[in-house]
Amino acid sequence: MIKNFDAFKNCQLCPRNCRIDRTRGERGYCGETTQLRIAAIEAHFGEEPPISGVNGSGTVFFTGCSLRCNFCQNFQISQEGLGSAISVSEAVQKLRILMNQQQIHNINFVTPDHFFPYCVEIVQQLRNESITLPTVFNLSGYQNVQSLKMIEDYADIYLPDFKYSDSQLAQKYSHANDYPQVALTAIEEMIKQKGFLNTFFIDSKKEEIARQGVLIRHLILPGQVQNSIDALTSLFIEFGADLPISLMSQFTPIQRQKFTELNRKITSQEFNKVYEYTQNLGFKNLFVQFPAQKSESSENPLFLPDFTQNRPFKGNIKFETSHREY
Repeated sequence: MIKNFDAFKNCQLCPRNCRIDRTRGERGYCGETTQLRIAAIEAHFGEEPPISGVNGSGTVFFTGCSLRCNFCQNFQISQEGLGSAISVSEAVQKLRILMNQQQIHNINFVTPDHFFPYCVEIVQQLRNESITLPTVFNLSGYQNVQSLKMIEDYADIYLPDFKYSDSQLAQKYSHANDYPQVALTAIEEMIKQKGFLNTFFIDSKKEEIARQGVLIRHLILPGQVQNSIDALTSLFIEFGADLPISLMSQFTPIQRQKFTELNRKITSQEFNKVYEYTQNLGFKNLFVQFPAQKSESSENPLFLPDFTQNRPFKGNIKFETSHREY
């Protein structure tokens, strides 16, 4: 019996609080019933260096999403429902193969909150086999504190987004005007549980792989420099200069958007304004994803997934890392 399976009844696993009975085959805002569905399990090299390391992060991409942003680059699985039904034991077997064949550094659950009870079971089965790789919960930031308490003993690293400081923008792009406060409260709980990420720096001479803590991601959106400035300010005020931040420039328009500003990438001027502001705030542990070089294909960049393929990602995102110096 899956621990916490009753959470699918009157479901409140995410802040949408649908309160439907997914055990009866009803679908929540996430688009999913209780049937575990996964789109890909593979070694991924596109995370920050202490997560991907040299052998990759063992990512588990779940079908469905409780946030479902208009601009999601994983729209095939978050909104179109691409993915296959799978049992917990089958998922564990696939992860075991990755461990044996590729020596992945961790288990990385991507947008898993609507399937938290299954994540708990997967981790428990791995632990029963004396497999103690760190577990990463790769989250939207839009989480219920009670659900985070459910996974506290099964999570080692939290990798949440903090997307918006502007509730109107959160409503416009993610249909969640409560996102800013919900996300700050959720991040506070994550930090209370695990502290800050325990390592921040990798160089050619010494490899360090994170084993515990919180790292916050912020994606710069086109035309929304002020949102980024305000979001980073909120994080600095709430959690201080030691909070690990990952500043991301990878925004790529996937489908034609009704909001015209989302039909382009961010400009170098937009990136530079946010990057300089982040530096001036004084964050001490900063990962920076610089804009892609012009030589990189704009039609099919390496970090853009296609979940119809056996290997969705063609390459890895290059991060430059900095620790006090930039």
